[in-house]
Amino acid sequence: MAKRTFSTLEWLLIFLLVMMTAITVALLSLLFTTSRTIGNHKATQNHPPTQGSTTTQAPPVTYTSEPPFFQNVSGYSIGRGRADCTGQVSDINLMGYSKAGQNAQGILTRLYSRAFIMAELDGSNRVVFVSIDIAMVSQRLRLEVLKRLESKYGSLYRRDNVILSGTHTHSGPAGFFQYTIFIIASEGFSNRTFEYMVNGIIKSIDIAHANMKPGKIFINKGNVDGVQINRSPYSYLQNPLSERARYSSNTDKEMVVLKMVDLNGQDLGVISWFAIHPVSMNNSNHLVNSDNMGYASYLFEQEMNRGHLPGEGPYVAAFASSNLGDVSPNIRGPHCINTGESCENFNSSCRIGGPSMCIATGPGKDMLDSTQIIGRSIYQRAKALYDSASQEVTGPLASAHQWVNMTDVTVWLNSTYTVKTCKPALGYSFAAGTIDGVGVLSFTQGKTEGDPFWDIIRDQLMGQPSEEIKKCHKPKPILLHTGELTKPHPWHPDIVDVQLITLGSLAISAIPGEFTTMSGRRLREAVQAEFASYGMQNMTVVISGLCNVYTHYITTYEEYQVQRYEAASTIYGPHTLSAYIQLFRGLAKAIATDTVANLSRGPEPPFFTKLITPLILNTVDRTPAGKNFGDVLQPAKREYRVGEVAKVTFVGANPKNSAENQTHHTFLTVEKYEATSALWQVVHNDASWETRFYWHKGLLGQSSATIEWYIPATAQRGIYRIKYFGHNRKQDILKPAVMLSFEGTSSAFEVVST
Repeated sequence: MAKRTFSTLEWLLIFLLVMMTAITVALLSLLFTTSRTIGNHKATQNHPPTQGSTTTQAPPVTYTSEPPFFQNVSGYSIGRGRADCTGQVSDINLMGYSKAGQNAQGILTRLYSRAFIMAELDGSNRVVFVSIDIAMVSQRLRLEVLKRLESKYGSLYRRDNVILSGTHTHSGPAGFFQYTIFIIASEGFSNRTFEYMVNGIIKSIDIAHANMKPGKIFINKGNVDGVQINRSPYSYLQNPLSERARYSSNTDKEMVVLKMVDLNGQDLGVISWFAIHPVSMNNSNHLVNSDNMGYASYLFEQEMNRGHLPGEGPYVAAFASSNLGDVSPNIRGPHCINTGESCENFNSSCRIGGPSMCIATGPGKDMLDSTQIIGRSIYQRAKALYDSASQEVTGPLASAHQWVNMTDVTVWLNSTYTVKTCKPALGYSFAAGTIDGVGVLSFTQGKTEGDPFWDIIRDQLMGQPSEEIKKCHKPKPILLHTGELTKPHPWHPDIVDVQLITLGSLAISAIPGEFTTMSGRRLREAVQAEFASYGMQNMTVVISGLCNVYTHYITTYEEYQVQRYEAASTIYGPHTLSAYIQLFRGLAKAIATDTVANLSRGPEPPFFTKLITPLILNTVDRTPAGKNFGDVLQPAKREYRVGEVAKVTFVGANPKNSAENQTHHTFLTVEKYEATSALWQVVHNDASWETRFYWHKGLLGQSSATIEWYIPATAQRGIYRIKYFGHNRKQDILKPAVMLSFEGTSSAFEVVST
């Protein structure tokens, strides 16, 4: 064949084509690089951790100023991250019900910290929202997180632009508080769980920071029906008729959803706010889990992270708390468990058996079934709102924060009349509990008078409350004058965070407690009106609950007068809500008028040391004679059908050892044998709702662990096995204790079709 020759024109065209290709490659490379380092700061680390990474948190990194990127692109720079924060799942009280003896004895699902970073594309402003599968955020937790963020990122993440919010599950470990009343309820301070929570929160923020990319945020709203009731309807009825007439329900049914995507429309994550108590799992539960809101997160993430195990994959779905103070998921309502009669009355008391018999139940056949029914309904509505979200969030980011002495706030009720907040105190009806979790003694809700018997006991043990605090809290009869108790540390916080962040027309109010339905409505309206008065019209105000520090409940002034549980737990007195409304209006004004820099920082809260530690001692783990850790005590059957429960019991060790030693990141796996590769493939872990891990504490350091797999309808036919992972504590004489990892494996069994 003759050799092909090119003309001058053809050579020129070839040269131009090569140059254009080179320029295109260079521009794409630059876009890829800058999309991973968008913002005003750049990490020096080379390989950001993946979403399912099990490595320890990254070492301190240095950030340098860079020119702004994507100046002609709308939207925000968005990062999202998820990290485990479960802590110990044994020998610790579960936080929420304050029920003695409700200690963790295993795990149903893992707990996660879910972090979202949103920054303006020029890097000038950013905000961080973290939703955590814990009962609430303690002040000690927040202070430690802020301290570590400062040591790693300098002034990038601060008290004003970082919100930490608890989902309010009542089935997470306690022990991460510094104020005495909560330490008593937690049966001590657990540094093991505290450190695990802090590390998990920091790691989730690290992951979000490392994977920031330009994207867009969309907002949608809609009602969720059939999942909640008001558990204090008699309190709600105390609010003015004219106010109640403006609403169709005595609970807030509206859900707010933020949808986050990158510039190609690829899904990144979602934040949803909805008012419901995660108490579908009642106070007889002993398995650590994230309750109904956690199940909604689980379903959303499993849908969006196809092919990944729970807790893994890049997509992050947070279902955050809102004004849930008087909102229950136990929609069958309160009934007397001994007679079946309704006990929906002012005192929540039964004709036979009194208040201890009055309990509300959910829609399912048991608490786990109820959890999944409620969680699935919440997920389904959130997914529908997410899929149809079309209103884009645009505009600048801003944040405002103050520390406030909530025991001494002067509240202006009008232009001439002022009132004040009080030193903290808990009323008699606090001890009654609620229809979601009753108290253990004979206290009733709605108590507006004290009891001489309990007054004498209180006075003898703790001293008498002052006339000042009794007068300030009227009509609350004071059971515990916590604001006047200081040994070994103050019993309740005096210094409280108030915080507001805005993303364009969205304002997130970080509430340090549990607002009731009407309290949340009043705060939202007040903040909206404040923004509007300074030209920021049509702001969407979200109540984000259980943020930054815990201060129990916040009722309206009218609800406070009848002293049901929520009012008895409004610790700063009858004008607490009015004080918060005044404070948040001040934050809104500062943002609207660009005067945040002029806000008073306020008195910094204390950070206490030498806290009371749990009375449960660390003991050496031992095995029965002739057995090793991980040996099978009760084997699986040879064959199971879909819908049955595969169950194996192993020689175990205390699971709390595994919170200190991270050799393994799950207590169990369910594995399927793949004949084509001759390998075992993990199909479930202890973050799966299909598995349960029970720890049975024996005598003299001996224990056992039972793993159950509820075989779902989606399970494929084939050969399976169950593995157990643990750590045993070993201590030789005159030597420090060491944690040794071990594994146990069941015999193989077959799953056949139904």
